[in-house]
Amino acid sequence: MNSHEIDYKIYGDDMQFVEIELDPNETVFAEAGAMMMMDQTIKMETIFGDGTNAGSGFMGKLFSAGKRVLTGESLFMTAFSNTGYGKAQVSFAAPYPGKIIPMDLSKLGGKLICQKDAFLCAAKGVSVGIDFRKKLSVGFFGEVM
Repeated sequence: MNSHEIDYKIYGDDMQFVEIELDPNETVFAEAGAMMMMDQTIKMETIFGDGTNAGSGFMGKLFSAGKRVLTGESLFMTAFSNTGYGKAQVSFAAPYPGKIIPMDLSKLGGKLICQKDAFLCAAKGVSVGIDFRKKLSVGFFGEVM
């Protein structure tokens, strides 16, 4: 499934937030607690995982949930959908200072591996998962590529 193409603008310097403009029936999802504000026509829904069909079936979802629990990530995310007839905005911010860096997965080979808590939000259709490395030292010290 291709992801929705969303319009966004990043505000701020050290304490940044991103304002996303959703067309009617467009959806974006984010980590729980990342939403800063939303228009009246945005419908907020808690979902299990990221809402994609990756690893569909009971065992696939159970395995995915188990990996997220082991790494300390939340089992749930929040989906924000524009249910109105015009454009609507929703804004997200991280709970700590830092830079928001937009990533186009089509230009990155379709996959990006980040450290824990680096994800803020994504368009519907993007699959967010946990990646395990073979070496235990990578979990403690990171991996140089």
